[in-house]
Amino acid sequence: MRKLVVSEWMTLDGVFDADTMKEWFEPYDSEDRQNYIKENVLTSDAFLVGRVTYEMLASYWPNQKNNEMGIADRLNNAPKYVVSSTLKKAEWNNSTIINEDVVEEVTKLKQQPGQDILMFGSATLVQSLMEADLIDEYRFLVHPTIMGGGKRFFKEGMVATKLKLVKTKTLNSGVILDCYQPTTS
Repeated sequence: MRKLVVSEWMTLDGVFDADTMKEWFEPYDSEDRQNYIKENVLTSDAFLVGRVTYEMLASYWPNQKNNEMGIADRLNNAPKYVVSSTLKKAEWNNSTIINEDVVEEVTKLKQQPGQDILMFGSATLVQSLMEADLIDEYRFLVHPTIMGGGKRFFKEGMVATKLKLVKTKTLNSGVILDCYQPTTS
């Protein structure tokens, strides 16, 4: 059975807004952060995202033809599943729209053989899959910045989820990698 892994990049106060990444993500670039992101992508053989994240990624990665960052080929060729009730067509190579029975469809994906299914961005989708108890691991790259405002990953009204820390690592730039798995205790 495959693991469904959530991988998020955020500030200390939970901001993960792509529109403000120049302020909180780019200043903390480092070789070990790049290597971690690359490893995360390369150890996954399918990607699951919501519509907004899909459209952002699909506008960039198909235009990369030289395996940029060592991950373009994987992102462009691996199966991608986009959960959306409004998207009518998914043109990025190997993309499939899931527009109904999301929990059932994701459960079926997890039952297939293969590597991890990686989710990034897509806070609304993550929250719905948290409620269905389908997420096997959370991997957060926490950047040492407090934005004070912006789109936050953790929102009011989310289901309470108990987690167990399974790995933590401080990267050269001061970014902290925290990996958690759900626990019932």
